[in-house]
Amino acid sequence: MSRSQGSPERRQGRERRADETVVATTSAERYVMSAGRTSRLAVKEGDLFLYSDDLGQVPGAENSALGLYHRDTRYLSRLELFVAGRQPVLLSAGAEPGYAATVELTNLEARTADGHALPQASIHVRRTRLVSDRLHETLRVCNYHRREVEVFIDLHFDADFADLFEVRGSRRRRRGSRMAPRVQGSTLTLSYFGLDEVMRQTVVRFHDPPESFKQGRARFRLRLSPRQRTVIRYEVQVTDLDTPGEAGGDLDERIGVLRREYERWESGATLIHTDNDHVNRALRRGQQDLRLLSAVVDGERIPLTGLPWFMAPFGREMAFVGLETLLLDLRWARAAVAFLAGRQGTVDNAFREEQPGKIMHELRRGELAATRAVPHTPYYGSVDATALWLLLVGELAVWTGDLESFEARGPAVDAALAWIDGPGDPDGDGFVEYERRSRVGLRNQGWRNSVDALVHADGARVEGLVALAETQGYVYYAKRRLAGVFGQLGDVERAERLTLEAERLKSAFNRRFWMEDEGYFAMALDGRKRQVRTVCSTVGHALWSRIVADEYVPAVVRRLMASDMCSGWGIRTLSREARAYNPVSFYNGSVWPFDTALIANGLKKHGYVQESNRLAWELVEAATAHRYARLPEMVCGFTRQGTDHPVSFPMACSPDANSAAALFLVLQSMLGIYAQAEENIVYVHNPVLPRWLGEVTLSNLHVGRTTMRLRFRRAGGQTSFAVLDKQGPGRIVVVE
Repeated sequence: MSRSQGSPERRQGRERRADETVVATTSAERYVMSAGRTSRLAVKEGDLFLYSDDLGQVPGAENSALGLYHRDTRYLSRLELFVAGRQPVLLSAGAEPGYAATVELTNLEARTADGHALPQASIHVRRTRLVSDRLHETLRVCNYHRREVEVFIDLHFDADFADLFEVRGSRRRRRGSRMAPRVQGSTLTLSYFGLDEVMRQTVVRFHDPPESFKQGRARFRLRLSPRQRTVIRYEVQVTDLDTPGEAGGDLDERIGVLRREYERWESGATLIHTDNDHVNRALRRGQQDLRLLSAVVDGERIPLTGLPWFMAPFGREMAFVGLETLLLDLRWARAAVAFLAGRQGTVDNAFREEQPGKIMHELRRGELAATRAVPHTPYYGSVDATALWLLLVGELAVWTGDLESFEARGPAVDAALAWIDGPGDPDGDGFVEYERRSRVGLRNQGWRNSVDALVHADGARVEGLVALAETQGYVYYAKRRLAGVFGQLGDVERAERLTLEAERLKSAFNRRFWMEDEGYFAMALDGRKRQVRTVCSTVGHALWSRIVADEYVPAVVRRLMASDMCSGWGIRTLSREARAYNPVSFYNGSVWPFDTALIANGLKKHGYVQESNRLAWELVEAATAHRYARLPEMVCGFTRQGTDHPVSFPMACSPDANSAAALFLVLQSMLGIYAQAEENIVYVHNPVLPRWLGEVTLSNLHVGRTTMRLRFRRAGGQTSFAVLDKQGPGRIVVVE
């Protein structure tokens, strides 16, 4: 599965084995799946998450994506509550902690269990749920009718055990075997034996026995006096959890335990406080979402990508999260570097698009991956993950000063560089390129990886080997950063060679990609080495990487900030003037917060402070306009003057890791903080707080062996900073 929800390529066409073909659905069918979607409640911890509607319901409807998931398998496709035989009415709902949700419900007019009229709004149900080692739910039912009532409370359960690829629209001709539901006392067991010969089970346990429990329905007959309350408690466990945990226990106590675990995790990060409550809330949300979206794999907590579609490790996204959060928390960078190094390509495998030295694109752990119906075990169809991993390795060395760990990664770094200079450049022209090798792989293998995201200005599809503009920038940036680290290690020859290679790439890039008549860079070069002249946002990534020659920077900035590119909520992925422009598309006109954050950082690097801070405020306002101050994966690209709030994208992940991390990179840009940890130096270059931010304090900031507390203040048009506390040998160097 690719990061692009809209790509027919990611449906994976046909399966490798003849006995279980995976058939693609159309884009139109996928939009029908999400049509009319409003808000959703998402609660998650580790590899387990529940995705429901705002009533907390999973209705089990056809083409619905709602359900309880674990490692790419849906373990509950139905979880529905009925009050007096009818769907309840929503009063309020919220899942701000991320791991817990509370839903307030009441009843429609109905009949009681003994046949009397039950007026609407007589029964109140508070539905409190927690996802930790399993799903825990408590129903607190209260009678507000003036008379005693006898009412049925029904809970319906079912599990289709669908692989996430199936949930997203793929069909297959063969499935494993679903067993008949089994009820023993207060426990319901739903089972499925997959084609991968794994038995998957969903076990529902009630703390107090229902009156009846059959065909997946648990029925409680409650007799409640006026103002009387009662509680129904149950839990849902999937059988392949690594740590089953203990049954029972008070739900509030369990929530408290998980809250304290979050607090312990966050105590290891930089504490950021500003004098703007909107900024504080958005930053806080981003930090919580990064923890929420993570999971422990092979003993280390790593960032996953986005809920619900991408609760899996993605190479590109893990690298971007690490690069975005250097100021906040170096643990994300460390985890990404180690995890991706452990899954670096070692052989040539066309089905998985694996090559020695290449960094993976995506890892899946469901039935279809296990049976090789899809190549995600892992899949390597990403042209840029290798360069981004190398860049992150270099940045981690610069921020931690841990050159021993860098040297220990030497073989992996060598292999990645060899891939870039070898198989990554199949025609030897000096540019890193891609062309799909796997018949079930991605057609487009950069960040913009949907099938329609790479087109010529006249709308024609780009064919042959493709050299993306941003990928060349990533390679340039990585080689420059690694050259600096090798220089610190005393390997002058290698440092000079990498520097020379980077400069040659920069020269070739500016010569071949520049469009004089557009005053902008081409999106890519196609297989015939023709410029793909569509104006897109990822040229801003080239600005961020500094591969853009100085003489072209002003023109690139003007175009990025022009009305056809800048929507008012961030930078559009495609110019509004492009033939392929569509504001309700994945990459042809939508706005991605992380994309805008990279551009804002690039603008600041080149001295365009006001433009950078303008984009920062647009992201803050976009976050404020969303539920929980959460930046989603993307928003529609409609112009701000036409809308007073960002228009939600129907299939965007929320929360999304790259978006959660975006504002930390933006803040680093504002403050101008960079590191050289081996020399225990923190550089502060041209800090400029915007008019909407008067003060920023960073506490527990880690650079190398030094921990510090810094305060930045704006007075009029000037920003100053002070060192409030410092532990360790580090020093602050102001760069004019």
